Amino acid sequence: MIEDSPFVAAAPVLVPMPAERPYTYAVPPGMRVVPGSIVRVPLGPRQVAGIVWDGAVETVNAKKLRPIEEVFDCPPIDRAMRRFVDWIAHYTLSAPGMVARMLLRAPEAFDPEPWIEGLQRTLAEPDRLTDARRRVLETAEGGLAWTRSGLAHAAGVSSTVIDGLRAQGVFETVMIPPRPVVAAPDPSHAMPKLMPDQEAAADRLRSAIAADAFNVTLLDGVTGSGKTEVYFEAVAAALDKVRQVLILLPEIALTHAFLERFQDRFGAKPAEWHSDLPPRMRERVWRQVAEGGVRVVAGARSALFLPFKELGLIVVDEEHDPAYKQEDRVFYNARDMAVVRGHIGGFPVVLASATPSVESRVNASQGRYDRAVLSSRFAEAALPDLKSIDMRRSPPARGGFLSPVLLEQMQRTLERKEQSLLFLNRRGYAPLTLCRVCGHRFGCPVCSAWLVEHRFRGQLVCHHCGHNERRPEACPECGTLDHLVACGPGVERIAEEVVAHFPDARTIV
Repeated sequence: MIEDSPFVAAAPVLVPMPAERPYTYAVPPGMRVVPGSIVRVPLGPRQVAGIVWDGAVETVNAKKLRPIEEVFDCPPIDRAMRRFVDWIAHYTLSAPGMVARMLLRAPEAFDPEPWIEGLQRTLAEPDRLTDARRRVLETAEGGLAWTRSGLAHAAGVSSTVIDGLRAQGVFETVMIPPRPVVAAPDPSHAMPKLMPDQEAAADRLRSAIAADAFNVTLLDGVTGSGKTEVYFEAVAAALDKVRQVLILLPEIALTHAFLERFQDRFGAKPAEWHSDLPPRMRERVWRQVAEGGVRVVAGARSALFLPFKELGLIVVDEEHDPAYKQEDRVFYNARDMAVVRGHIGGFPVVLASATPSVESRVNASQGRYDRAVLSSRFAEAALPDLKSIDMRRSPPARGGFLSPVLLEQMQRTLERKEQSLLFLNRRGYAPLTLCRVCGHRFGCPVCSAWLVEHRFRGQLVCHHCGHNERRPEACPECGTLDHLVACGPGVERIAEEVVAHFPDARTIV
């Protein structure tokens, strides 16, 4: 908390650094800060953003403190989110400042979005009406505010026509507020007709939302059983209660298809949050989530650290997926942290999967989680045709990793002008690099893991602790040049082999 001491008002500020505790800063006279305020403070020679934290501060002489420079004009981080940061730091043995860093990843969002100068129709009429002016007036007759360039483009005229009408008082200058990043979803837009087992599961989720208390439901259903349609009903119930919703997805690649399904159900797309989002869009999403304007976010694990104003539901789709595990700097499983955030915030969490994790199955069997089971496929959908390839009977060519059977099926797919997806749960080019002369294996100097070669970047990377170094030309053990060999396949190596077999096909990793 913030205290008035005989010397100076002071506040604890958590900065996004490997700090084990908040630092104490002076609060200048006339400045008002509360726990959760995002502030700009000096840290060494730099200026950084930090969060006014909880806890008492000692009485300190003003001469020993550096002052808070600025309080950003944005909603403060609420008490539940601050508790969430502290909980993760304690549980994962991480510095609280490093956890807070994940919360402050959109620094340009701390200031309000600027309003835009626009034009709006008045009651005045132009002195003469040309075809161009008539088109402008017809376009603007709805009374909405337009930007100068937007109105000119919509009416198919030059900007000078707009300027002439404004000079005659036909348009007046108004300020247009920032537009929402997405439209508001409508819970009753396209309500589906559910199968009996789906309706029963949806009723259980609606009851959990209505209870407005912490609860975890494992939504366990075979592939194609309509789990998404069921948890969409929980989303609709949360939206009806004017609460925000977070839907976690394991992979960015799943986002596009999911957005379309969401739009079909609710008439608008959710806001996206993932690493491929442009910086400016990330800042706008962060700000509008904090202000409560964005009602639903679909994103990767980092979306857990968005500062929701009134979060009322978290859905973790494909909860078993290992992609929810963060293995860099702060180590955590987003599925488990979603449950923690729901517990701290006092709202329901839904875990959905066709193949639930062992942890979730045990929690459900022991009564910690509710469990809703969908045993039949939605709309009598057919299962895909699966075939296992015995690599002993159909071995790859020497030095390769793709079997002849697989290559033949890929060739047929290309001839039908269709696409192929190859999945391999190994990043990089190869999981191990060794010297053919002395047998030296490249290990991480920080931990005991092997270094993974990322050939596109020319680096050896530890996927355990994050250490990376350039791939050398010579063996560091025996000094022999050009005798380092990559052992085993990664996605980069598989892509290289695909290009060799199908040089005319477009390939991405």
